[in-house]
Amino acid sequence: MSARDLIFGSIRRSLGVSGKEAPRRKTVGDRLAQHPAGLVPARGQLAAKERLALFRTMVEAASGSIDEIADVADVPSAIAAFLRAHNLPMAVRRGGDPRLAALPWERERTLEVSVGRSDGKDVVAVSHAFGAVAESGTLMLVSGPDNPTTLNFLPDTHVVVLDAKDVAGDYETLWQRLREKFGDRLMPRTVNLITGPSRSADIEQTLILGAHGPRRLHVMVVGKSE
Repeated sequence: MSARDLIFGSIRRSLGVSGKEAPRRKTVGDRLAQHPAGLVPARGQLAAKERLALFRTMVEAASGSIDEIADVADVPSAIAAFLRAHNLPMAVRRGGDPRLAALPWERERTLEVSVGRSDGKDVVAVSHAFGAVAESGTLMLVSGPDNPTTLNFLPDTHVVVLDAKDVAGDYETLWQRLREKFGDRLMPRTVNLITGPSRSADIEQTLILGAHGPRRLHVMVVGKSE
């Protein structure tokens, strides 16, 4: 018997159930099939322009920084400018996301761009977000070869490219978009929800950035929200 079996067995005994009861199994099956929505706060239910403004406010409140870029072709130059402004190396690592691959990186001849997972030695990573939540300033990133999870946590600085149209008002909207894109029971192995840079105040309630991941998070919102 595995540790998992022992734990679940203990829980079932305390509840006085076996786990095979038809009504209980039906309840679980119905919930998985119907995806009932949770409570949706009103704060994110805004028109596109106001929703994007709220997202900016919440990103900055979480100690992140944010730029709005009208033309996607300007993303490489904006990244280069960000690196120079923060005295960072002119080198980034990105995933194989086709939207990032299509960017005109060659225009920035001083910028070194590598592709693939991070081994922990990269200073700056660039990812593409699946979406974002305006009500909390949270980014949603899905795992896979196109956007390796290592890029979200190992480099000291994380730059995230986000399409303005993908900024939703609430979490439930993004979960529904995720189901529509990947299909039922075909979700990504990992869905990372990122709000601001990594932080911890475990020791004497002193806030430290970069405790468990990037100490700097910069979001680049591209285009106009719909």
